[in-house]
Amino acid sequence: MTSLVGTSIEFYDFFIFATAAAIVFPTVFFPEGVSPFVALIASFSTFAVGFFARPVGAAVFGHFGDRIGRKRMFVIALMLMGGATTLIGLLPPYQLIGNLAPLLLVALRFVQGFALGGQWGGAVLIILENAPDDRRGWYGSFAQAGAPIGTILANLAFLIASSTLSPDDFMAWGWRLPFIASVVLVMLSIFIHMRFEETTAFRELQEAEQARQADAAAELAAKLGIDRADAADRLAQEQRQSPALQALRQYPRQILLAAGTFVGMQTSYYLLVSFSLAYGTGPAGGMTTSTMLAAVLLGAVMMVPGVFFGAWLSDRRGRRGVICISALLLAAWAFAVFPLIAGGTLASAAIGLCVGQFLNGMIFGPLAALYTETFATRVRYSGMSLAYQLGTLIGGALAPLIATALFARYGSSVPISAYVAAMCLISALAAWLIRETYKVDIRDEAGPVMA
Repeated sequence: MTSLVGTSIEFYDFFIFATAAAIVFPTVFFPEGVSPFVALIASFSTFAVGFFARPVGAAVFGHFGDRIGRKRMFVIALMLMGGATTLIGLLPPYQLIGNLAPLLLVALRFVQGFALGGQWGGAVLIILENAPDDRRGWYGSFAQAGAPIGTILANLAFLIASSTLSPDDFMAWGWRLPFIASVVLVMLSIFIHMRFEETTAFRELQEAEQARQADAAAELAAKLGIDRADAADRLAQEQRQSPALQALRQYPRQILLAAGTFVGMQTSYYLLVSFSLAYGTGPAGGMTTSTMLAAVLLGAVMMVPGVFFGAWLSDRRGRRGVICISALLLAAWAFAVFPLIAGGTLASAAIGLCVGQFLNGMIFGPLAALYTETFATRVRYSGMSLAYQLGTLIGGALAPLIATALFARYGSSVPISAYVAAMCLISALAAWLIRETYKVDIRDEAGPVMA
């Protein structure tokens, strides 16, 4: 439950930026006189910065998470995210500080991405390294559900603010309230630090490593005729290579395939939670901001049962099949969702978004278990974080920008749907090629092996 709360608030912080990038930032943080299209492109560019920071966060947090523990790095990531998001809510507009406004926005967005890059791996491992072997998919879904719940909270916050305030008040200061509220994340991180212990798998690994190191030091000391402490220092120096580099060297194929299983869902997801707002409230849909926010909110709600159902099914039928079939269905649905949004009603937009997000959830639910089961304990935080964030970078970082450019060039949603479908087909192929993992023993120190 703690990981669910932590990931929900963490993703809330990350996704309120996506919402604001579509409806607020083009006006607040960029100069007047710029065309709406150019301002939207610039705003989505700041949104993309967070994705490029995520692999950096994955490498750094993965290194220390595999060295000193999952819990500590999870707490640090939560505090970084909460602090950066709160500061965005306090950032002066372009009219007051000029070009410094978008520069500071980009810097804080980078911190958000850096924090999220390390947070996900810690949250998942806190659950799954303590979970029963035959229910890792189900247990992992509680961490995965944080993404749609964070989206729900983000859209609720903006929906309430935009509905209860006048348009002028909302644009002047009301949009800041959802950002400032993330100070709660800092308090949560302190609570987790004080109340919870390290994962069982990591503690077992540390104990085994200490025993192995003691035996190796004694053997080396006897062989070289040196003091045991000196022998231990030599061994420690030889083993200081980054876990992230070890993961890249030992698991290059697994990292690429694991990332590939994620790209289609990420492309679809960020178009449905961010680009769809601009599309639905623009000439194509003609809906009000409140109506479109409500549709996005309903879609996020439907993703939650998708996450749990996909994870539950993967414990019984395997991870690969669930992901592969869901990705193929999502590829087909991509050609229906934008015409439904263009229908211009809450009902039609909600149908398009709800089905799309349910399928996204079916893919997302099993991924926590799949990634955990793919890597050995000693490099697990690094390996799974790198795979996850690489998939996010390829699939989600530029998705709103690409969709905006495609719509501006062709004036039709068909090229956007084709783009989503192509990314989903990549995910289906990667899921087909990756090794099935739902029966592996994740506690094997040499790497996960089939039970």
